[in-house]
Amino acid sequence: MNAATVEKECQKRTLMVLFASLIIDLLGFTVILPLMPSLLEYYHQHDKSGIYQWMLERSTEFGSLIGAPHNDRFDLVLLGGILGALFSFLQYLSSPILGALSDVYGRRQLLLATMIGTLISYVVWAISYDFSAFLMFRIIGGLSKGNVGIVIASVTDVTNHQSRSKGMALVGIAFSLGFTFGPLIGAMFSIWGSKDISGDSYTIFQYPAIFSLLLSLLDIIFIALIFKETLSESNRAQSFGKGIKGAVHLINPISIFRFDAISRINAPDLNNLRLLGAVYFLYLFLFSGLEYSLSFLVHQRHHYTSMQQGKMYLFIGVAMALVQGAYVRRLPPGSEKKTAILGMCAIIPGMLTVGFSSSSYMLYFGLLLYCIGAATVVTSITTLTSNYGEGDEKGKITGIVRSLGALARSFGPLLTCGVFWQYGACVCYLTGGLLFAVPLLLMLFIAPKEDKSA
Repeated sequence: MNAATVEKECQKRTLMVLFASLIIDLLGFTVILPLMPSLLEYYHQHDKSGIYQWMLERSTEFGSLIGAPHNDRFDLVLLGGILGALFSFLQYLSSPILGALSDVYGRRQLLLATMIGTLISYVVWAISYDFSAFLMFRIIGGLSKGNVGIVIASVTDVTNHQSRSKGMALVGIAFSLGFTFGPLIGAMFSIWGSKDISGDSYTIFQYPAIFSLLLSLLDIIFIALIFKETLSESNRAQSFGKGIKGAVHLINPISIFRFDAISRINAPDLNNLRLLGAVYFLYLFLFSGLEYSLSFLVHQRHHYTSMQQGKMYLFIGVAMALVQGAYVRRLPPGSEKKTAILGMCAIIPGMLTVGFSSSSYMLYFGLLLYCIGAATVVTSITTLTSNYGEGDEKGKITGIVRSLGALARSFGPLLTCGVFWQYGACVCYLTGGLLFAVPLLLMLFIAPKEDKSA
């Protein structure tokens, strides 16, 4: 067996380990999604800290400000959205710092550290008898959720320009599978535990928390025993950054958009990276907002029950996994820019069709176009950004890109929610859909860069 064959086998093994680890992680992470309404209802009845009532009042005030209907269902959805925005904002703060640390200390150590943080958050969730503990669980989890950026950096370490898009597609497939089957498991816990919300039983949160905790523990053991370091010591950064100034570059929004923390890069590459960062942010800002308001639309216009919404999200997850597995992974190297543009061209009519849908058939046709865009754009942009920078700054770059995405997800849903309730679904989806033309046009100015290792 020659050296090239051995290297290819090692690359394949590493990608499969990362793929399996991501699925385990995402199954535990997404279990809570369908449980959130029941959990908030539980804390509405049992919280003694006063924090839940205070946050619910602020959420209701925000709902009144944007014209949302005032009832228990929508109040809980808005509060869940605010908690989701908090989680994303914490990811925005931690992702670039964790990525930069992985450039210095290696991917494996930081990956294990983030997993241990996630494990601790699930322990807190398992004993969250009042809302203050539940809030702490979300805070610890948000700060620890930097493992995806480190996984992407690891994929970058072991791939070159020819194989990178296939590696990034695996990350996308893992997300689609995790976000498909994790909520299904969570829905089963929701049915099981919802009967005990009014009583003193803690099954509504303890069983899913223990399930996520065990998956997290399994993931830690799996990575500790099987995953081999992908960033050699000779390719690591010598230090975290230039002291406090370097740390500020990793959390200051302006510095994040400018990629000021990246030093070993020429001017044309830096300009391309900044454009890609802007495209990524704008795309996810619009996408996350319309994605969040989808549950409002199908409830208000199509009168979907929770079960019907669950089937809809199952369709989205399966469709995205099929697009990524059957299409994105088979694309030739260098086609990422074209694929991202085609994905945005699909998502514009997709959002318009969803927004103006008058039947389930029309809705699902729009969702199919939506899935094509969702399955291609982020993976393509991630692959493009991973081609920039030196090996000892790859973790920092992926961390910054993930941070921009988290910042977009922090504010996109809140703004879109306001437009939805003030002006209606048609205006919301028409405006949001057409605004995808902005990141689409910016993509035209980006020149894909071949990796040096190609």
